[in-house]
Amino acid sequence: MNTFLVAFATLFATVGVADIAFIFAALTKDNTPAQRRIFATRGVLVALAILLFFAVLGNAILDLFGITIPALRTAGGVLLLLIAIDMVFARHSGGTGTTSEEELEARQSQDISVFPLAMPLMAGPGAISAVILLTTGAKSDFEFWLVLAAIVVILALCWLTLLIAIPIQRLLGLTGLSVVSRIVGILLAALAVQFVFDGIKASGLLGG
Repeated sequence: MNTFLVAFATLFATVGVADIAFIFAALTKDNTPAQRRIFATRGVLVALAILLFFAVLGNAILDLFGITIPALRTAGGVLLLLIAIDMVFARHSGGTGTTSEEELEARQSQDISVFPLAMPLMAGPGAISAVILLTTGAKSDFEFWLVLAAIVVILALCWLTLLIAIPIQRLLGLTGLSVVSRIVGILLAALAVQFVFDGIKASGLLGG
């Protein structure tokens, strides 16, 4: 269960479950509830396919580019730490969301389910890196399946969040979202530092 909880917490932050409700509500404010359901369902399914692709083929991708597991853990930890810092200080970057240019393009699109909803909002650089990091770090088939289960649970949570995006936006408000984001950011920062420590230790750079 520890593996599942670590995977859940990491993916909760990198997928941006709390953030997508506000972005989705803003992008679909002129759409009907039926259209929002279609966008949400299609977007979640596409994001699930992307993340499962990298979960299953993560090792093969690393081998193709000659990247070692310690290097991935260190680099992934640094990337997650940068995302966590953005979350704690309420700064916006492209790690877990859309850039201003991407959001402008999305507003001009009639169907946002694939872009920017599926990618980069849910299956963005941070989430993809986290999935590869978690699956390649699994010590057994059971832990690997726990990570996959966490991916499915997180995206199911995303789907539910998107369906009630507008009520959530009204309920939490900007202050409520900032509080949730900062708390998750602090937890993610600690996990990220641990990934860096583990990567450096496994690399043998420090000896012993």
